Amino acid sequence: MPTTLSKRVGIVAPSGFVPDPAAVDRAAALFSARGWTVEAGESVFAREQRFAGTDALRLADLQRFATDVTVTLVVSARGGYGISRLLDRIDFAAIKARRPLMVGYSDFTAFNLAYLARGGVSFAGPCAIEFGAPEPSAFTIEHFFGLLNAKRYAIELELVGPRADISGRLWGGTLAMVVALLGTPYFPRVRGGILFLEDVNEPAYKVERMFYQLAHAGVLQRQTAIVLGNFSPITPMPNDNGFNLDAVLARLRGISGVPVFTGLPFGHSLRKLTLPVGGHARLVVKRGGDATLELSRYPNLV
Repeated sequence: MPTTLSKRVGIVAPSGFVPDPAAVDRAAALFSARGWTVEAGESVFAREQRFAGTDALRLADLQRFATDVTVTLVVSARGGYGISRLLDRIDFAAIKARRPLMVGYSDFTAFNLAYLARGGVSFAGPCAIEFGAPEPSAFTIEHFFGLLNAKRYAIELELVGPRADISGRLWGGTLAMVVALLGTPYFPRVRGGILFLEDVNEPAYKVERMFYQLAHAGVLQRQTAIVLGNFSPITPMPNDNGFNLDAVLARLRGISGVPVFTGLPFGHSLRKLTLPVGGHARLVVKRGGDATLELSRYPNLV
């Protein structure tokens, strides 16, 4: 288990190449200012077509940092596309034995869920390019370090949805990546969970189609709740004729049969929470939308 005596972060790029390497330098400076030692893998500065170097390089970087006993935290440089190419070659057992703190989102959802399918808990949260933004979100940084430095963490939210007091395993990520893993050994079989989802640059009809795919597979109906983050921007289509995200959400509430909440501060934006994929969550929503999300049973620095 990582401890506060070892604060070393490894930055890797298991998916798309990093368009602005200076963002990684700024992320390293942010961690250094907080007392962390920072190392960036070769993949962070590599480029092979749309990828951060070859598959072999990206895999080696990810595996090396995730199993290095001196590395406390592994941060994905960015999303993009590429982890799907690596899943059948990642040694998840070795990573689970090490139990590092690992964080990313978007394409990193593939790792989050594949790791969860093997019993591991990782984090959906900011990538290095968010930490290294010209003006990083204070909200994102506060909740990232707050969560990792606590065994239990509570967040006050404003959600839209019914009154509720729900507990379960928290899991999910980018909707397109969740759907892409259906029917594979990398899709976790979670019952009674709290499923969080977000996406970006998808037309409303594609978002609905992905929800239907999860419903037809019985995934949505097995959860205790669905919590939705940011889906903006929604790509408009010329034949939408008023068909929008609100229409999709109304349909989702009908086909899922479980409470659906919107307003989770998570998605493809600078402002986001860090969420333990596979950790335990309790969601309490009061009249008017005042909500508390309590997180526990996740790896941490304490």
